[in-house]
Amino acid sequence: MELVKEINIQLHNPETVTFLADAFYPESGTKLPLVIFVHGYKGYKDWGAWNIMAEKFAEAGFFFVKFNFSHNGTTVEDPHNFADLEAFGNNNYSKELSDLGVVIDYFAQHEKVDDQKIILMGHSRGGGISIIKTFEDERINGLITLASVDTLDRFPKNEAFEKWEKAGVFYVINGRTKQEMPHYYQFYEDFEENEIRFDVERATEMAKAHMLIIHGTNDESVSVKNAEHLHILNPLSELFLIDGANHTFGAKEPWEVNELPKDLNTVVEKSIEFMKLKM
Repeated sequence: MELVKEINIQLHNPETVTFLADAFYPESGTKLPLVIFVHGYKGYKDWGAWNIMAEKFAEAGFFFVKFNFSHNGTTVEDPHNFADLEAFGNNNYSKELSDLGVVIDYFAQHEKVDDQKIILMGHSRGGGISIIKTFEDERINGLITLASVDTLDRFPKNEAFEKWEKAGVFYVINGRTKQEMPHYYQFYEDFEENEIRFDVERATEMAKAHMLIIHGTNDESVSVKNAEHLHILNPLSELFLIDGANHTFGAKEPWEVNELPKDLNTVVEKSIEFMKLKM
C-alpha cells in the first residue's frame, strides 16, 4: 500500500501564529476516518517514534494528522528544537484549544477525509486538551487518551506559587536539552479566567464520543490513578492499562530504529482495534 506523507503543512491561526502539521494517509478511493494526534507538555510532532506511529495508523486505513502547537517552543523554520523559548513561556490552554480547532477545521475539509469520523488522540497534557475539545466540538465522535492527565490544574503550589506570582516567571529545566524553559504567570491567569471551560473532569463526564483510556502502570510522570479516575467519570469509556509501560510507552528522543517500541506498538494496535469497532 502506498502512503502519502504531507509534511510541514503551514496552518494559519489568526488568534496565535502560524504552525506546522503533518498528514499521513494511504492512497484510497474512499474517504478515511480522521485521527488527530495532540502532543503534550514539552512535546512536538516529530518527537521520538511519532512518525513511525503515524505510518502505522495510515497503513491501517486512517488519515492521521500530527501537529505542533503554535506556542510549544518550536518554530516553522526549526520544528525539531525548542528554538523559541519566549513563545513557550507565553503558551496557555486557550491558545492550545484554538490551535486544535484550526487543525480540525482544516483537515475535516480535506478531500480524502470522512468528516463524520473524527477522532482525537491526546498524549499527557494533550489528553486533557483533547477531552475538553471533544466536549466542545460535536463533530468529534472518537477520543483516545494516552497517559492523560485528569486535570489541567498542574501549577506550582503554596510558596512556589507565590514566588511565581511575584516574579512573573518560573523556569523548568528540560532534562534532555538542558534548556531553562520559562513559564510566564499569564499561563495561570488564563487558567483562572477560564476555569470552568478547562474543567477536565466535567468535560469527561459530559463528552458524548466513544472513549478509550490507555495508560501505563509504571508511568513516572502522570500516575495511572489519573486514567482510573477518568474511567470512573465516564463509565462508558474503555480503560486499557499496559503493565509496566512508562509515560511515553517505551519511546524516547531521539528514536533511531525504524520500528515501534513494544508498548507503543500495543497502544497503536489497541487504538486501531477500538476505532474499527466503534467508528
